[in-house]
Amino acid sequence: MNILVCIKQVPGTAKVEVDPDTGVLKRDGIDSKMNPYDLYALETALKIKESKGGIVNVLSMGPNQALSVIREAYTMGADAGTLLSDRKFGGADVLATSYTIAQGVKKVGDFQLIICGKQTTDGDTAQVGPEMAEWLNIPHVANVKRIINIGEFSITVEMDMPESIETVEIAYPCLITVDKGIFEPRLPSYKKKLSTEDREIKILSLNDFDDKNEKNYGLNGSPTQVERIFPPEVNNDREMWGGSSSELSERISNKLKTLKFV
Repeated sequence: MNILVCIKQVPGTAKVEVDPDTGVLKRDGIDSKMNPYDLYALETALKIKESKGGIVNVLSMGPNQALSVIREAYTMGADAGTLLSDRKFGGADVLATSYTIAQGVKKVGDFQLIICGKQTTDGDTAQVGPEMAEWLNIPHVANVKRIINIGEFSITVEMDMPESIETVEIAYPCLITVDKGIFEPRLPSYKKKLSTEDREIKILSLNDFDDKNEKNYGLNGSPTQVERIFPPEVNNDREMWGGSSSELSERISNKLKTLKFV
């Protein structure tokens, strides 16, 4: 089975600056890590590979520093990786991002199964995976919490819906987004790190795509624009109270009323 996992490099800290002109995060020079949800997606792909055989590819979009998450995926067992990197991709909203990645998928190869994390910790929209599937014109299932069966022509999964658990059989090629807890992500292997340190990572830019129209990518291709992004205010106020349980409960009640929480 030929499997593709979409992974993303996200900030590893909450102290991230915002570009005042574009309204997007300044990612250069900050501590970064692989999106936690993507670790579950990668582990799902590796489990399928171990049980059914096949190849696990990873695909990421971002500046050259995002190469590090592809290297990390190699240390966990991924076989090949591709980075979509071009300044023209910068500032993309979920629609432009999903379109860019879909264009990249078409250039990388044909896949029976594409696996994405449920969402990213820097965006939390949970839209990119399903939108990619729409651009690729393949069926998709979101919020997958369990793999029930991996067949020759289809995969059967459980979806975690707001008020129910649904079982769905979906034919290949298809895309699924997985939630936390589907599998426990494995730790990177030092032995694999040494054996894959020279493994090639393909880098694709806009010039490599079939659609080279710059208006479909980055800020130009984003129908939604961020009006303002700002970090939450940090409140370090502390109060230490002493007294009996009845006195403390009364003080807490009065404080909540003063703050208009009740």
